[in-house]
Amino acid sequence: MTSTEAVNPRFAAVESWPLADAMEAMLEGQFSAVAAVRPAVASVATAAAAAAERLKVRGRLIYVGAGTSGRIAVQDGVELGPTFGWADDRLGFVIAGGMGALSHSAESAEDDPVEARTALAALSLNADDVVVGVAASGRTPFTIAGLEEAQAVGALAVAISNNPAVPLFDAADHAILAETGAEVIAGSTRMKAGTAQKVILNLFSTGTMLTLGRVYRGLMVDMVISNDKLAERAVNMVVDLAGCSTSAARRALADTRGDIKVSVLMGLGASVDAAKAALSASDGHLGPAIAAMHHTR
Repeated sequence: MTSTEAVNPRFAAVESWPLADAMEAMLEGQFSAVAAVRPAVASVATAAAAAAERLKVRGRLIYVGAGTSGRIAVQDGVELGPTFGWADDRLGFVIAGGMGALSHSAESAEDDPVEARTALAALSLNADDVVVGVAASGRTPFTIAGLEEAQAVGALAVAISNNPAVPLFDAADHAILAETGAEVIAGSTRMKAGTAQKVILNLFSTGTMLTLGRVYRGLMVDMVISNDKLAERAVNMVVDLAGCSTSAARRALADTRGDIKVSVLMGLGASVDAAKAALSASDGHLGPAIAAMHHTR
């Protein structure tokens, strides 16, 4: 039995506790879940750096999981587009039971390794890709098969689990462990284990995007402008980073169809073509592109 499935005697009668006391215990578990991530930070950083290197030119970030772990993985992935401008065609999800399992339980699907292999084959998985497998137990056949398939084609395989020395880690290039232990409600890994997984995925994906140059001075400079609030935020970014007027920022964003990085360089005096060339030369990193502009003046 894995530690995430174990029964903690302390909570054997938790249903008979005063509700506020039970919730205090649950909250305590959430704090411990976050604390369990700290020893893994170096491993997460190493994995994110490797992922960024693989994704620098092409390749996709593909999440594999079942049940709670799969749902948490999808939540992380779908936010990369609006936050960092990560293209939909560079993102993939392989979820036990299909995407319908996000809203309707398909727990038995986690035992089917063939489904994972078939789904990855349908995506034409290749060596340019990064596959992230998430499983609290570390023993989920579906997720293990996904990482095995990744390694078979030379894709980068990243495993996230809440138990040490598990088969999932054997199928990974990078193993990330957050040992959260027994749950308040035995086996309910949507609680502590799930919280730790979400924290790790936040760190991993954000770290990958930082390394790829999709953040500058703490700002989401590859953000997709999809509503009025974000449009105003983009204008403020261009004004702050370029030191130009609000009207100039609005014109630049209109001319570039919302490309914040190009608009910043235009706000600094570059033409559209020169701005795009500078960004291309810096692999999309805004800081070096600005420095190169200043150097050539």
